[in-house]
Amino acid sequence: MINRELIRIKIVQLTYAYYQNGNKNMDVAEKELFFSLSKAYDLYNYLLGLVVAITKEERLRVEVATQRAQREETEIPSQKFAYNRFAVQLEENKMLNEFVETQKQTWTDDIETVRKLCNQIEQSETYQAYMASEEDAYEADREVWRKLYKQLIQDNKDLDGLLEEKSLYWNDDKEVVDTFVLKTIKRFNPEEKSEQKLLPEYKDEEDKEFARRLFRSTILNAEQYQKYMSDASRNWDFSRLAYMDVVIMQIALAEMLTFPNIPVTVTINEYVDLAKLYSTSRSGNYINGMLDSIARYLIQEGILMKTMPPRAERRPNNGQPARKSPDVAPLQS
Repeated sequence: MINRELIRIKIVQLTYAYYQNGNKNMDVAEKELFFSLSKAYDLYNYLLGLVVAITKEERLRVEVATQRAQREETEIPSQKFAYNRFAVQLEENKMLNEFVETQKQTWTDDIETVRKLCNQIEQSETYQAYMASEEDAYEADREVWRKLYKQLIQDNKDLDGLLEEKSLYWNDDKEVVDTFVLKTIKRFNPEEKSEQKLLPEYKDEEDKEFARRLFRSTILNAEQYQKYMSDASRNWDFSRLAYMDVVIMQIALAEMLTFPNIPVTVTINEYVDLAKLYSTSRSGNYINGMLDSIARYLIQEGILMKTMPPRAERRPNNGQPARKSPDVAPLQS
């Protein structure tokens, strides 16, 4: 589940924190990185558990409504959603139950949040269309949950606030983790029953090693990378750079120089997106141009053994010569 997108996000966060922390210890910082990544996997399981918690609450509501209907001799309510086959399969899932048992993380203490979500679900058009439909198939049961998750859980500010209170590590994780929850819902197979595999914490050891090597390279070779930035970018005005921009470029250079199989353009695109997310409104375009210039310089000097497509024609800044930049300032707290 922990993919390279999430790893890059965490390394940006942890590298920035490393330089802000006066007590710089590489081993401690690395442990913090992997703990932070493990918390993202906890969130993945916790959100799957939310589906189960909602289902259990809906079941209680149906039981109460059924008892009332029997007393009043009115129509018995439908159990269709309360015993949705996908949700029941998830409730019985061995991997999820093992997580709950090990981590002791349930929604019991946040039952009001669960009940509020139940109310929102019951009022939604998706739920009402599902309940009115005569279709009786596992695929429909699974699909209604995929839709409800996207509509009411994926972008839910109240829920985001609650999760942030539970763990500071979850502050920026939910958006990425939501995509994995939706992927998991989509791939559930009724034939697997309780043995259905959830996404593993890491796809393979290669991704875990990617995290370790990228983080260590970023920190241990920082002085060299900053020299490359300075040498390659004399015509850029570094005074315009936010502190986070320098951190992001340092990590991007670490990736370019440490992982020969990752194309330069892929690396640049990934860190431009992170600059847009974590730095200023101008950072994306600025870092895109700077990383392009630095990478071409390193290739030309024989330092970076990769290739890049020809550079597109660029118009000078309104015909004015580019401003010379000072050397990159060291990353100090």
